[in-house]
Amino acid sequence: MPPNSFASLNVEPVSTVDRVADELRRALFEGEIEPGTPLREVALATSLGVSRSTVREALGALVADGLVDRVANKGTVVHALTPEGISDICRARLVLEAAGIDAWANASEEARAAVRAAQAEFTRLTRNPVTAQELTAAHLDIHRSIAALTESPRLVATAEALYAEIRLALAHLDRVRGNTTEQAHAHGDLLELLEGGHLDEARAALVEHLAGAEESLMESVQPLG
Repeated sequence: MPPNSFASLNVEPVSTVDRVADELRRALFEGEIEPGTPLREVALATSLGVSRSTVREALGALVADGLVDRVANKGTVVHALTPEGISDICRARLVLEAAGIDAWANASEEARAAVRAAQAEFTRLTRNPVTAQELTAAHLDIHRSIAALTESPRLVATAEALYAEIRLALAHLDRVRGNTTEQAHAHGDLLELLEGGHLDEARAALVEHLAGAEESLMESVQPLG
């Protein structure tokens, strides 16, 4: 066999930095680390069995995601949303998702199919014993697919950053939320409006839904009684 027979094969390497960043994201999204918690490089390096420089690079990736903040004299801390930040996020996501709804008629069949698939998966999960974090991820996948109807990589990238912050905020709140069946019906109704070409009604339904989402997010930054 010639020595270069496998020259065409390729696999994307996953660095230790990527693995550490992924593990930290998991812990954040599953509510294991509270907003505002300092992330000490030495302690994390010891716990994860990696070098401090690896942890520093991984934390840098989370800073870029908007999941952690570099704070003067405090180091790196888990991002904590404020009421003002939540209002800003909700205004931004309304613009992005409304643009997706407006793009429905001219979107590719692949983009529309992604919305249908995300809605079906969320509905399926609401009928099965899954974690609150899985439901949150599936719920946000619907909204991600709506924004993706614009088929604009820049708009989708902006939406991804917003959804990461939202998922972080909901990591603790979703433990006590029990309206998943209602949410599934609401998203199903929205999809029916899109399929029927009733875009004005779909936009109105989105506005109403996101207003409720903003209330939930506001609840997430209030101390639990």
